[in-house]
Amino acid sequence: MKPIEAINDFVIKFANVNGSGSASANELFAKAILRMGVPVSPRNIFPSNIQGLPTWYEVRVSEQGYLGRRGGTDMMVALNPQTWAADLAEIEPGGYLFYDSTRPRAPEELRADIIVIGMPLTEICNAVFADPRQRQLFKNIVYLGALSVLLDMDAVAIETLLGEQYKGKEKLLASNVQALQLGRDFAREHLAHPLPIRVRRADRVGQRIFIDGNTAAGLGAVYGGATVCAWYPITPSTSVAEAFMQYCAAFRKDAEGRHNYAIVQAEDELASIGMVVGAGWNGARAFTATSGPGISLMTEFLGLAYFAEIPATLINVQRGGPSTGMPTRTQQADLLACAYASHGDTKHVLLLPEDPRECFEFTATALDLADRLQTPVFVMSDLDIGMNQRLCAPLAWDDRRDYDRGKVMGAQDLEQREFGRYKDVDGDGIPWRTLPGTHPKLGSYFTRGTTRDPYARYSERGPDYLYNMERLQRKFATAATLVPQPVLQPAATPTQLGVIYFGSTSCAMAEALDALAAAGIHVDALRLRAFPFPASVRDFIAAHDQVFVVEQNRDAQMRSLLVNELEIDPARLRPVLHYDGTPITARFITQAITQLAASLAASLAAHAPHGAAAAATPAIAQGDAQAAAQAAIQETSTP
Repeated sequence: MKPIEAINDFVIKFANVNGSGSASANELFAKAILRMGVPVSPRNIFPSNIQGLPTWYEVRVSEQGYLGRRGGTDMMVALNPQTWAADLAEIEPGGYLFYDSTRPRAPEELRADIIVIGMPLTEICNAVFADPRQRQLFKNIVYLGALSVLLDMDAVAIETLLGEQYKGKEKLLASNVQALQLGRDFAREHLAHPLPIRVRRADRVGQRIFIDGNTAAGLGAVYGGATVCAWYPITPSTSVAEAFMQYCAAFRKDAEGRHNYAIVQAEDELASIGMVVGAGWNGARAFTATSGPGISLMTEFLGLAYFAEIPATLINVQRGGPSTGMPTRTQQADLLACAYASHGDTKHVLLLPEDPRECFEFTATALDLADRLQTPVFVMSDLDIGMNQRLCAPLAWDDRRDYDRGKVMGAQDLEQREFGRYKDVDGDGIPWRTLPGTHPKLGSYFTRGTTRDPYARYSERGPDYLYNMERLQRKFATAATLVPQPVLQPAATPTQLGVIYFGSTSCAMAEALDALAAAGIHVDALRLRAFPFPASVRDFIAAHDQVFVVEQNRDAQMRSLLVNELEIDPARLRPVLHYDGTPITARFITQAITQLAASLAASLAAHAPHGAAAAATPAIAQGDAQAAAQAAIQETSTP
C-alpha cells in the first residue's frame, strides 16, 4: 500500500456529532491553513435538528485555488461511532484515518489499505479537565493540536486565531491554548509526524476575502438601497435578514441616530411578501429572504406583483425539496417554481450568483432591476453558497453609482405629458409609473390584479388583455438585455462539445474543466448568470453539436427552461444531474461528461461513413472518449 503524498492539495473531512462543539474547532482548522497562505474551501454538512445527529465538515485544501468539492477523502477524522462504517468507506486507498482510540477498534472494523492513526482523546481530556462539558468541548481543540503536528501546520496561526476569538476572555483563551498544547505534545511524542500529506506556507490567497453568501447578500441589500425587509425565518435563508439587520443598525441611521429602515419578522411567508409588495408600490426598495417552501406560499402575491407591475426582490437560498425536503442540504431545484411562479402566463427574472461576491453584487442589481422593470426579481442562491464561507474577490462598490429607479414620473412630468399607467410609450414594454403623493390631481390610478386597459381602467375586453400580455412579453425581452450576461470560457482546442452551468456548480466546474482538458476532452463552457436568457445563450448552443447542462436537481430544470424558452431541440442538450443534497463534485462532473462523450462517440461512429467509424473505433476501444467523439463529430457534422 502506497500512502497518499500531497502538499497543499488534499481533502480532509471531520465526522462529528451535532452539538458537540466541533464546529468552532473545525473552522479554526480551515482558517489556520488560510492564514498560511493556502486556499481552502470548507463545507459544513449538518442535520436539521439541534443536536445528536451526525454532522460533517469537509475542507478542500488546494494551492491551485480549486474551491469546489473534489470528491473522495484523503484524511478522515472519525469521531462519530454512528457513522463509522460509512466514514471509513469514504477514505481513498492510501489515505488516513484519525480516530479516538480510547476505545480501540478491532482489526475487522478497519481497512488494510489505509493508514490508521489512533489517539486517546477522551482519556487525555478526562485526565486533565474535571467538568464534563469541558471534556467534550476541549476534545475538539486537542485533536486540532494533534492535526497541526501531523500536517505540519503553523501552531502560531492557530493560537493567533484563538486569541482573536477569545479577546477579552483570558480565562477561556488560556484553557483553549492548554488543550491545543495537549494535542500537540501527544502527537510529537507518540505519533509519526509529519504525514506525507501536509501543509506548507504559500502565498496564494492574495487579496481575496473569506465570507458566506448570506452575509454578502445582506450587505448587498444595504448598498443596493433597500430600506424595507419583511421575512419569516426559514433555513437556510434566515442569516440574510440577520446580516441586513446588523449592517442597518451600524450604517442606516440619520444624524439624530434614528433608523432609516424597517425590518419586520412577519407571521408567515405570505405576510412577508405582502409587505414587500406594499412597500414596493409605495416607492421603497424592499426585499424578502426565503427558501423553496416560502416561495410556494408566496406565489399568489408574486402573480399580483407581476401583473400589477410592482417592484419586489426575493433572495431565495435554495435547499433540498420538495415539501420540507432536506432543510439543511443544498440543491438548485427551485428554478421552474421561481421562473413561472403564480398561475396563468407569468415569467420572472432570475439572477444566478456563483459565489458570495456575486451574492453581494446581484442583490444590489436585483433591487435596480426590480425598479427598472417594475416586477419581482429573484436572486437564486443556495445553501452551499449561502451558509458556507468561501474565498472570493473583495466586495466592490462604486460610490458614483446611482440607483436605477426606472420610469417614474414626477409632478412636472405629469403636467407636461400624458400618463397611462400600463401604456407602452417607448416600445420596450415598460410603462411609466407614479408614486403616491406625487401630484395633487394628476398621476393617480387604481392598482388591481384584474385586467385593465393601458390607463389602468378595469376592462375585460379581449384587445385590452392582449395588449397588456403582449407588452409584458416585450418587457421580458427587454429584461434579457439588462440582466447580467453569461460568461464564456472557450476550450484551448476547437470543439463541437459545450457545457452550460450556473450558480454554485461553478467552483467544481473549474476543476472539472481542467481535468477534462488534461484527459484530452475539450469542452467550451458557458456560465449562465440570469434568466431570461440573453441572445448569446442561443448562439452558444447553435455553435455546438452537443451541449451538456450541469445542474443540481433531478428533473433537469435548467435544461427545461432552455428548451422551452429558446425552442432548442432537446436531443442537443445532455443533462448532467446531481441531487443528493451535497454540493456537486469535480469528479462527478468529469466522470459524467466523459461517459456521455464516449456514448456520443460510439453512437456517431456507428452512423458515420466507413472512414470516420474506422478512425473512431480504436479510440473507443482504448477508452479515449474525446478522441472518438471528436473524430466522429468532425466527420459527420455539417456546416
